[in-house]
Amino acid sequence: MFILLPALLLLITAAALATLQVFQPAFRYAWLIASAGALLAWLSVWLWLPVMPSAFSADAYLGGARFLADSISWPYALSLTTLALAVIITSVVRPNFPNLFSWAGTFTLSGLGLLAVLANGPITLAFAWAALDLSELAAQLRPAGALRSTERTVIGFGARLLSVLLLLWAAIYGKTFSFETSTAQSGLLFIIAAALRLGVLPAQISSAPESSMRGGFSASLRLVSAAASLILLARVPSASADLPLAPFLLLITAATGLYAAFLWMRAPDEISGRPFWIIALASLAVAASLRGNPLGSLAWGCALLLAGGALFLASVHNNILARGLALVGAWGLSALPFSVSAIGWESGTPAHILTWLSLPALVLAQALLTLGFIRHALRPANPSALEAQPIWSRNLYPIGIGFLLTTLILLGLIGWDGARALGSLPSALTAGAASAALYWLTPRLRWLNPSSARAISTPTLNAPLDTLQQFFGGIYRGTGRLIDIVSAALEGEGGILWTLLFLVLFLALLTPETR
Repeated sequence: MFILLPALLLLITAAALATLQVFQPAFRYAWLIASAGALLAWLSVWLWLPVMPSAFSADAYLGGARFLADSISWPYALSLTTLALAVIITSVVRPNFPNLFSWAGTFTLSGLGLLAVLANGPITLAFAWAALDLSELAAQLRPAGALRSTERTVIGFGARLLSVLLLLWAAIYGKTFSFETSTAQSGLLFIIAAALRLGVLPAQISSAPESSMRGGFSASLRLVSAAASLILLARVPSASADLPLAPFLLLITAATGLYAAFLWMRAPDEISGRPFWIIALASLAVAASLRGNPLGSLAWGCALLLAGGALFLASVHNNILARGLALVGAWGLSALPFSVSAIGWESGTPAHILTWLSLPALVLAQALLTLGFIRHALRPANPSALEAQPIWSRNLYPIGIGFLLTTLILLGLIGWDGARALGSLPSALTAGAASAALYWLTPRLRWLNPSSARAISTPTLNAPLDTLQQFFGGIYRGTGRLIDIVSAALEGEGGILWTLLFLVLFLALLTPETR
């Protein structure tokens, strides 16, 4: 039960903030309560280290609710609690400060995300996914928006629902109720389910327009959902990479990652490019699992959360903060020895021609990701925006970003089996050299420069892979038309006749048969 303490602290804090917003909206110490809750959750994750691995189970349903704190779940748990803490600290410079409902939403998402990364069985993880998906759907449908935006939100929810069903089917068909007993076949299904949620297979952009979703809650909404999916890749048996289908999936994943990384590098700003950041780094994580290196997926996943979180929360900054962000973020993505991503290029599978074909695309994707990160981090600063804040908020704001960057460095050194890794130096150096070369070529080649927001606002990354979205879109539109027909039939005087007819039929069904 001790390992569930961080999630409980976040959920209790969320309930307290929501209650204060309803009954005491002018309460002066709400930010202190939020900060205390996030800090206690963050500290309690560090207390796992002496007792790992530590398990907790409850026989609530088939297979029981299983949770495990070990060297795989700990880095993700630390990343999620650090992100929640950074969101609260950096909120002091937001225009809508204080925003208790937004903080409550961030804590709720983070608490559910912690339950997902602690899940030690596919059924437990499926329930955590479902809770996160419903929370995300409610958050995206709440603001009034265009019909097209609502449709894309529902389509995205349908794709994630399909991944939940696939995960449950893999668990029941393979009789896998704990990740320790996973077979190679079920592991490959796990990879497909995670890739489907992350938008890698089939390639797709996030369902909601990023330009309308800014701030700490928006970052939490995207990154927590990604972490809940990435944890499954780290639980996949290495033997899954030996199956015949794995090299073909690896080649598709590499193409998706390369294209997404290119669009991330050309995005006009980090918010517009956020879907590409998630898909590109998720592709590297999926590729690591398909190459028999599940710990490598964990490395790329932590880089996605921590480096991305720092970048997306840095809405206002000065030159010093921007340079530190660019330097530490590039280090986290470099895969150099002792960085968090160092183990990302190791491979546990025998050589295969498709593996060799996919490797250059994956290395180039890493180079484009690094170049794009540096470009977005070093965007022209607006010092007056930060200087206009009170002195206490100016001093607190960099601490929130610093928490994420410090954790990014620490995870390269302690806490899990991929810490202090030397990694694959040739791949890391090749990616670094490619980043430097592309940076030098940027002012000389027009197609390497950032594009307009309109140019990247396509609904998918790969047109041939739109079938899934079209399927859910058809269901969404068909259901809407059916509801319109039923509503029209029940309106006015005709509705009274239909009501009487349904009442008669209902009574006929309830009347016992007589002989």
